[in-house]
Amino acid sequence: MKKAIVLVGLMACSLPAFANGDAQAGEQKAVMCVACHGANGKVSVPMYPNLAGQNEKYLEHSLQAYKKGERSGGQAEIMKAYVSGLSDEDISNLAAYYASMKP
Repeated sequence: MKKAIVLVGLMACSLPAFANGDAQAGEQKAVMCVACHGANGKVSVPMYPNLAGQNEKYLEHSLQAYKKGERSGGQAEIMKAYVSGLSDEDISNLAAYYASMKP
C-alpha cells in the first residue's frame, strides 16, 4: 500500500512536465510573435521578454490573461490585439512551442 501511495505521489509530481499543447502546431502560430520575441524566442530588444524555455503553464496563463484583459501596462494592449484571435488550443500550442525551446 505504501508503495502505491508513493508511486501515485511521484506520478502527480511529474504531471506538469508533460506538455498539454502541440509544439509543432504552435510553431506555425508563432510567426506573429517573431517581430517582438525573436525568431527563436530570444529577443534582441530588451524591452520584450524572451519566450524560449519559459514554463509552459506560465506562458499559457499569461496569454489567457492578455486575452481576457486581465493584464495591463507595458505592451498589454498590443498583446491583447495579437491574442484576441487565438483559440484556447492555439494558446496551448504556442505555450508548448516556446516551452520546448532551449533558453
